[in-house]
Amino acid sequence: MPKGYVIARVDIEDPEAYARYAGEATKVIAAHGGRALARGGRYEALEGKARARNVVLEFDSYDAARAYYYSAEYQAARTLREGAAEIEMVLVEGA
Repeated sequence: MPKGYVIARVDIEDPEAYARYAGEATKVIAAHGGRALARGGRYEALEGKARARNVVLEFDSYDAARAYYYSAEYQAARTLREGAAEIEMVLVEGA
């Protein structure tokens, strides 16, 4: 079965609020069987606009990743991020 990946590109505007969100989101990721493959770290724009923080989460399936995102727990954590960051997030099915 193909895995599911949540890919986020983030520019943080309020580091303290974002840290609160990240702490809660990390708990929800683990509860849904997700694993962080990349979270922050060194990056380089090869084409297009880069963002300062890049996150790649792996889940056992597309449906598991989707269940994580739409879970009540993640949606509650997500409210902590409001106004703290500009973010793009996509769900991708992969190998």
